[in-house]
Amino acid sequence: MWRGAIEDAIGKIRKNLEVHPGTFPHITNEKRYEWSANEDWIEGFHTGLAWLSYEYSRDSFFREQAEGHIADFKKRLEAKICLEHHDIGFLYGLSALAGWIVEKDESARELALQAADHLVGRWREQGGYLQAWGPENDEKNGGRIIIDCLLNLPLLYWASEITGLPKYAEVAYKQAELSRRYLVRGDDSSYHTFYFNTETGEPLGGGTHQGYTVGSTWTRGQAWGIYGFSLSFRYTNDPVFLQTAKRLLRYFLDHLPEDHVAYWDFNVPIEANTSRDSSASAITACGMLELLDLLPEEDGDRGWIQQGVVRTMHSLVNKYATIGEEAEGLLKHGSYHVRGNNGLDDYMIWGDYYYLEALMRLERGIPGYWYERKAE
Repeated sequence: MWRGAIEDAIGKIRKNLEVHPGTFPHITNEKRYEWSANEDWIEGFHTGLAWLSYEYSRDSFFREQAEGHIADFKKRLEAKICLEHHDIGFLYGLSALAGWIVEKDESARELALQAADHLVGRWREQGGYLQAWGPENDEKNGGRIIIDCLLNLPLLYWASEITGLPKYAEVAYKQAELSRRYLVRGDDSSYHTFYFNTETGEPLGGGTHQGYTVGSTWTRGQAWGIYGFSLSFRYTNDPVFLQTAKRLLRYFLDHLPEDHVAYWDFNVPIEANTSRDSSASAITACGMLELLDLLPEEDGDRGWIQQGVVRTMHSLVNKYATIGEEAEGLLKHGSYHVRGNNGLDDYMIWGDYYYLEALMRLERGIPGYWYERKAE
């Protein structure tokens, strides 16, 4: 089952790379991608798909495409094109760091470290946080953190491991702990964003940008938390991150509809046209597989987590994947910014990436590009 889904996905990825050379997919509301320049936060997922396809097939076409993308990312970093945000790990972890992990390419390693330097430069010492969006003195976004940042922290943890310099991991750990304290609510749901005083770091209050309401739980944000805290546990071995990931996951699974794939927010009224977010479930599947890789065999939580993986992936493959269809995307019924009327019920390139990562974990034990792999 997994093998057939992977091979169908790789065929679509190859066609996208052939038909749209040198460009990257962006989100529409038209059941297709818009192909244009490397200037958003999402392009790394396209490159990550190329690397996963290469690891599965060993077809040099995919490696050459990914290496071409890395050259584009190098130019982007040098020119500082649309990099006033924290999504540097999404961009450079799935391109440059992946190139180092897969091919041990020294130039890719150096680019990944330069990207880590850029990301750590967003640390605001006075407030004590990594600023999510905008320049340092941005009136709207100063003092803002968002839960998505947890998936960008692996680039920093890795940079400390590879260089022996503690500064990167120190920032990552502080950001993860800050996120745990202020983005995770007492009932194990989560805020999308939280604000702090830019001078003192005083907590000001939770908020949302893409969720239904301030007090609701945006499902993709919850998914970022599940996978992100799991990865922070892998790097730090701090049990509080493991427990937080489990708590967020239990909440996620307990609030799913019958087919085990999330709507875009856990508190939105469910009507006939309410958008799903298959990408949130794909991210969560990867988070569950990461937890299963981290937990000892005797851990009592393995059973319900394994059950959650199986139910999620069976539903995604059988009901949401575009297997056998002429399509640019791999997963139907994803959501981007529903309140902003952007990316409703469509393909999401990050959803495609996490869907294939989950399949690769299941079929080949290949865990994506968030950390160095153990020597076999």
